[in-house]
Amino acid sequence: MLLTLNWQENDNEPQYVQLYAYLKKEIVAGRLAVNSKLPSVRKLADLLGLSTTPVEMAYQQLLAEGFIQSKPRSGYYVEKLPDPEVKPGASIQTIQRPMLRDEREYVYDFHLSRNDFSLFPTMIWRRLYNETLHIEEQENLFYGDPQGEAGLRSQIADYLRRYRGVACSPNQVVIGADQFGLLSLICLMVKPQFQRIGVENPGYLLFANTFRQHGYDVVPISLEEDGISVSELYESEVRLAAVSSAHQYPRGMIMPISKRLQLLEWAKSVGGYIIEDDYDGEFRYHGRPIPSMQGLLPHANVIYMGSFAQVLAPALGIWYMVLPESLLNMYYSLLRETLLEPSSSRLHQRTMEAFMEKGYFEKHVRKMRKLYRKKHDALLLAVHKHFGERATVIGADAGFHILLRVNSERSEEELKKLAIQAGVRASSASFTWLVPPNPLPKEFFLGFAGIPLKKIDSGIEALSQAWFGDC
Repeated sequence: MLLTLNWQENDNEPQYVQLYAYLKKEIVAGRLAVNSKLPSVRKLADLLGLSTTPVEMAYQQLLAEGFIQSKPRSGYYVEKLPDPEVKPGASIQTIQRPMLRDEREYVYDFHLSRNDFSLFPTMIWRRLYNETLHIEEQENLFYGDPQGEAGLRSQIADYLRRYRGVACSPNQVVIGADQFGLLSLICLMVKPQFQRIGVENPGYLLFANTFRQHGYDVVPISLEEDGISVSELYESEVRLAAVSSAHQYPRGMIMPISKRLQLLEWAKSVGGYIIEDDYDGEFRYHGRPIPSMQGLLPHANVIYMGSFAQVLAPALGIWYMVLPESLLNMYYSLLRETLLEPSSSRLHQRTMEAFMEKGYFEKHVRKMRKLYRKKHDALLLAVHKHFGERATVIGADAGFHILLRVNSERSEEELKKLAIQAGVRASSASFTWLVPPNPLPKEFFLGFAGIPLKKIDSGIEALSQAWFGDC
């Protein structure tokens, strides 16, 4: 057997890796025939001018991967490989990655949920993070509590009690890396009892699609002027519902206390649960923040969900939910059965714990609320100035975005293209409907949190010009 290895003496790869790769290539290509015997370790070492060690290591790797077999007192032989789906040398068809998000750069980026990071306390966060890596804190590098670090859960429970009106103990707080993971836990916990869920229409599709992926039937429930229709919930006979009561997504309505109490009564009467999505409850710009529904009645059947994504930064990957006491045993059983490990970084959790404990978090919230209020008011002023009666604002006074309903003869598709051509990001809200109305209103998200304050007026002017010209 003639082996013509193109040896690279000065190559960075170890000799055994080069030999292994060469022999593997020859076997796959069929140039080393099935059942043919390879030279002994010593003979091949002499042939290549090597020690026996790299040859033995190359053979052992080929043996482990099934390319050759070892016959006692006989030697190494080439194994028969299954016919490959792709022949050696053939071009491989690669799947084109679809555009999952609009990654275009816009002159005026009214992204619906982008934060303003100009005031992020980078130096403080870096210092606190580095403290979690001190030699005496090496335990932080190991797996933490799958429910979330106890210190952070205690800080979250205290913060929610004082600022969001949530009644809970640290043992009811569950921390995760994202909303999908926490929703999936809910799906697994309550699946034995519930097979259907009612969701707001329009609403945040992550809720509907996560439950659908877990085998639930998703029932769209209409919105009324003050939030989800309670009568439809009764009629649908669902016993599980997801709502955003403090600031409905995407339409921005605030659910009054009378309807919140009706919802709580519905959950109690049907033996069900409400998932309360409090995604931006900290940001109300005129008037006091609206407290949560969870804390209105003792032992309410409410699963409360929140995060640090909008109030601080989504890259930190810290979301949380507050489980009612009636679900805790199910949750702990799920932990035991699945051997779950924490999904949210333990280092980030410990840093966030210190950030809250030392008072930096509340200070940051106040600072960001003030900045976002200025941007919110500037946006409303610009819309009134440049659109006048040609557009209507929906869902002002809270959150990161408003909806702009446009009075235009142009199609939604035309309006989208004209906005892109003008360098303005203004995303259509049509995707938020599970069951769209007919006709579908032309509504667009205008996010104000992430765009620089000085660009808001000129951006809205550019959008008005793109859609209406000098009309």
